[in-house]
Amino acid sequence: MKLKILLIAVMCGAVMSASAQYNTLVIPDTLSGTTFNLNIKDTFKQFLPGNQTITGGINGNFWGPTLFFNQGDTVHMNVQSYLNDSTTLHWHGMHLPAVMDGGPHQIIPPGTLWQPYWKVTNQAATFWYHPHLHTMTEEQMSKGIGGFIIVRDAAEAALALPRTYGVDDIPLALTSRKFDASNAIDYTSSHYGDTPVVNGTLHPQVTLPKQYVRLRILNAEMERAYNLGFSDNRTFYIIGNDGGLLNAPVSATRIKLAVGERAEIMVNLGSDAIGSSFDLVAYNAGQEFGFGGGEPNTTGTFGSLLNNRNFNVLHIVVGATTTGAITAVPSALVSNTYLTAADATVSRTLLVTDGNPGPGNPPFNFDHTVYNFNTINKTVHLNDVEKWTVINSNVFGHTFHIHDIEFKILSRSSHPVGAYESGWKDTYYLQVNDTVTFVAKFDDYADPIHPFMYHCHFAPHEDGGMMQQFVVVDATGVDNTGKAAGGFSLYPNPAGSRLFVSLEDPAMQVYYVTITNAAGRTMCMLPRPQLAGGIDISAYAPGTYFLQLTDELTKKTTVKQFVKQ
Repeated sequence: MKLKILLIAVMCGAVMSASAQYNTLVIPDTLSGTTFNLNIKDTFKQFLPGNQTITGGINGNFWGPTLFFNQGDTVHMNVQSYLNDSTTLHWHGMHLPAVMDGGPHQIIPPGTLWQPYWKVTNQAATFWYHPHLHTMTEEQMSKGIGGFIIVRDAAEAALALPRTYGVDDIPLALTSRKFDASNAIDYTSSHYGDTPVVNGTLHPQVTLPKQYVRLRILNAEMERAYNLGFSDNRTFYIIGNDGGLLNAPVSATRIKLAVGERAEIMVNLGSDAIGSSFDLVAYNAGQEFGFGGGEPNTTGTFGSLLNNRNFNVLHIVVGATTTGAITAVPSALVSNTYLTAADATVSRTLLVTDGNPGPGNPPFNFDHTVYNFNTINKTVHLNDVEKWTVINSNVFGHTFHIHDIEFKILSRSSHPVGAYESGWKDTYYLQVNDTVTFVAKFDDYADPIHPFMYHCHFAPHEDGGMMQQFVVVDATGVDNTGKAAGGFSLYPNPAGSRLFVSLEDPAMQVYYVTITNAAGRTMCMLPRPQLAGGIDISAYAPGTYFLQLTDELTKKTTVKQFVKQ
């Protein structure tokens, strides 16, 4: 009997020892400048002993590089997909033309190069990019496809803030995964993972300097929300959210982030002893009904070993102070001027509907309407300021996200608007029996063809049809659809390394160019292309190809053939 007890004790000790082992937090690589090459591919990652896990990555084997943009720059993206399936890549939170947005309509077929570009007008903030292919968002995000975007601007640069990337300025993509017996990612048996994953790292640990540090936190989950704080309940300071810096820091010991939301916080390690440690913790036990991951289930579609419990997210060890350390939180940050309800000239109401369990019942949706790829649900006029009220009288919480614009939350029915929500937002948590009103201006970009999305950011809900779309139209414009498409020619033909387009009318603008090979495979997709330098076809195999050009004025498409030598 004593031997059995001893063996059990040894086994338990081994389990406890293994659970106390940490892996060094992966800090994503970075890309900066104005041209960004992103290769999306199916790959493998060694998460657990034994079999490697099939994953998806961008320039790597899980997650992707952090992209640094400067406000005012025009950024050019070379997105090459090597996936076996079609995909899209959405620039979450960025203000840009709909044709560049990467929503469900900008489908990138396997083997295709997509080249969007836009001028960065967003304020300094933390954004992200991820797949947005309808019905496949959960699958592709579960594989690990995504990455951070960090925008810099002059106002942020003038502040005494931690900004040495990977040292005192740390990006944290919080999510979780469930693995089956062969170490494959299981996203079908449950929408929640059993194991926390941060930047693609299981059981992560990071050493941070003995000073103020800045954490850029993203909820990159499929459905789980986080109620974050530190294991010693220390105070931290919220300095920014989705759309940028707040006017002033907000002190807190907890912050809730639903799927897709971001927050930038500053936390002081200056009073900690070097070598000491503490944890970033998800205080998810006992949350309100409808909180993602608050279900009691440990198995089944909504089951997880992390459900309705507190769990450690990141182990933090205190290291040596750096040169030029930040030792205080600024009392003021930036001067945002927010829209008010009085600015709105249009008001809309949106209801969360359906989603009741049971065979044959419709999934969660808006206004009893499941997403349809060909249906434009709302038409917005360029430069209008609109007030939207979203009502959730349903059986579960949701995260509401709208593309292209940042908005100001005016009110919540469930509780006062949180201080950290006082800034610009593009995503927010919608509790059960909650009504949220926000105001936004739809400026700069009008496009009657390609829509923007608004949707629940819970990937299973989005894939199931809890998404609608809107177009922004210029009310002062003229309908030119009855006119003939603009003429053009291709040269040289046959072509070698570059193909040039000659427009019959020099004032003509090109809306879209797509090149396909003789078998119908898409080679490249060029929204609003800049054609003066020609189109690079040097990697194409010799043969016959077809260039489809859509005229900006008439939105009509003309196809012409060319030969690659």
